[in-house]
Amino acid sequence: MHIKDFVSGSLAGACGVAVGYPLDTVKVRIQTQKQFTGIWQCAAETFSKEGVHGFFKGLSLPITTISMTSSVVFGTYRNCLQCLSQARGGGPNTKPEVFLSGMLAGIAQTSVMSPGDIVKVRLQCQTESKQGGANMAKPRYRGPVHCLLSIVKEDGFKGLYKGALPLVLRDAPSFATYFLTYTTICEKLSDGSKKRPAWGVVMLAGGISGMVGWTLGTPMDVIKARLQVDGARETKRYRGFIHCITETARVEGTGVFFKSLGINCLRAFPVNMVVFVTYEVLNGFLQTGHDSVEQPRFGFE
Repeated sequence: MHIKDFVSGSLAGACGVAVGYPLDTVKVRIQTQKQFTGIWQCAAETFSKEGVHGFFKGLSLPITTISMTSSVVFGTYRNCLQCLSQARGGGPNTKPEVFLSGMLAGIAQTSVMSPGDIVKVRLQCQTESKQGGANMAKPRYRGPVHCLLSIVKEDGFKGLYKGALPLVLRDAPSFATYFLTYTTICEKLSDGSKKRPAWGVVMLAGGISGMVGWTLGTPMDVIKARLQVDGARETKRYRGFIHCITETARVEGTGVFFKSLGINCLRAFPVNMVVFVTYEVLNGFLQTGHDSVEQPRFGFE
C-alpha cells in the first residue's frame, strides 16, 4: 500500500481548501440564497456586512475534514491503480483504469466528507454578523462544533449525511474525469523519457483538470447545497433528491444548475494547481525508493 499518497494527499487538500475557501463561500451563497445575483455582488455585500471574516466562516472544520477526504482520494486512487496494474501482470495503467480508479476514489471519500461538508455549507450561508447590534439577528450557529452538534440533536447522525446522494453523483464522475484529464495532459506535454512532468506542466494540468471536473459536477453541487441547507433557516422546501431537482427547475429554470459554474471554474484552477504541485512535491520528498510499479498516472498503454 502506498501510504505516502495518503499523507501527501492530506496536506495537498489542506493547502487547496485554504486557497479556494473565500470563493467557495461566494459559490455556496449564490447557489442557495436568491438575494445574491452574481459573483461580484455577493462578494461586495459579504465584505460590506461581514468583513473579511465572512469569507472564511466555518473554515476550521473543513480544513480538517478535507485534509482527510483528500487523503482518501489520492490514497484510494493510487492504490487502485497499483492493484489494477498488478492484476494484469504489471505495466503502465490504461485510460479506463485511470478513469475507474478516479471514480472509486470519488465514491470512497464521500463517507468522510459529508459531515464536514454540511457544516461548512450551513456556516457559509449564515449572513448574520457576530458583531451585529442588539436589534440585529444573531447567527444560528456559534461555530463548527455547535453546528455539528445541532444537526445531530435535530436530525440524528443521519442528518450529517443529508445531501450525500448528490455528493456521490457529483464526485464519482468528477474525480474520474479529473484524474483522467490530469494524467492525459501530463503525458501529452511531457518528454516520454521522464518519469515525472515539469512543474509548469503539473500546474497547468492540475488547473485544467479541476475546471473540467467542476464543469461536470456543478449541477449536482447545486442540488447538494440546497438539500444541505433546506430547513435550516426556513420552512423545509424539498421532500427529497428528485423533488429538489424538479422543484428547482420548475421555479428557477434549468439554467440555475449552472449558475455557479463560472465561479467554480475560477476557483478550481488555482486550487487544483496548488493541490497537485503540493502533492507531487510531498510525494517526491516521501519517496524512499523506486516503486515496484511504474508511475501509472503519466503513462498509458
